Amino acid sequence: MKEPLVPYHGNTYKVPEYLLENARSLRERETNAEHLLWKLLRNRQILHAKFRRQHPIDRFILDFYCHDAELSIELDGSTHLSVEQKQHDKQRTEYLNSIGIYEMRFWNSEVLNNIDSVLEQIGSELQRRLR
Repeated sequence: MKEPLVPYHGNTYKVPEYLLENARSLRERETNAEHLLWKLLRNRQILHAKFRRQHPIDRFILDFYCHDAELSIELDGSTHLSVEQKQHDKQRTEYLNSIGIYEMRFWNSEVLNNIDSVLEQIGSELQRRLR
């Protein structure tokens, strides 16, 4: 049985163990696009912003998250083309927005084929959000 979720309020919430295990598993099974982007986001390489990888927020696991900018970056593959997944993604984005987190989404192919543009967009959003 899954543990009940404790609502997110700033930094204070208890992450259920099953969600932590899922986040660990996702880190071990990263896509090529996630691997590339993480290599470029980690260690404060863009505007000295600290990103976390596979970071749980409530019932969601964010691919990349910068707490200071309240910015989530999601990488999507072909599984995000289904009607059901699009609806899930929309609800997730609405929820994150409701708690002050802005979500950027990129296709895996964008990251792999046009990383400079992706980094430019991330940098621009970080500048806006870190002011």
